[in-house]
Amino acid sequence: MLKAKADGVIVLGYEYRSLLDNFEWAEGYGPRFGLVYVDFNTKKRIRKQSSYAYRKIIEQAAKRGQ
Repeated sequence: MLKAKADGVIVLGYEYRSLLDNFEWAEGYGPRFGLVYVDFNTKKRIRKQSSYAYRKIIEQAAKRGQ
């Protein structure tokens, strides 16, 4: 999305796909694309680096009033 903006695309909104790693019907528990890692055995949740980066993007957008 950031590259698209840099290339001149007007971005009106953005929604991150998933807060937590979860079960995908087609792929099972393999793909992990949430902002928070979930240990499916212990149910422990650990914030990924991407969650901090996404927070920064949101904070910057809020400061600009977007």
